[in-house]
Amino acid sequence: MSTTIWDSNVELKKECVDHFDVIRNPREALAYLLSQWPEGKRASHANARRACLGALAGTNTNAEARAAFEFAAREAGILRQN
Repeated sequence: MSTTIWDSNVELKKECVDHFDVIRNPREALAYLLSQWPEGKRASHANARRACLGALAGTNTNAEARAAFEFAAREAGILRQN
């Protein structure tokens, strides 16, 4: 089970412009996907869920999970761009 911290965090926008969530690993990403994801889930949401579950089970890499999560966040319009 991998809970290794990602090389770089994924930052997600919140409704309040001044605040954002920081996701550091597959466990945090999966928790966010299951409990805080905005309405209108797309296929990328399911792909990110599978990738994070796979990383926790050891069948996917952390990099695969992070990439899938970031793609889903970008597609949902919640990825914070620096």
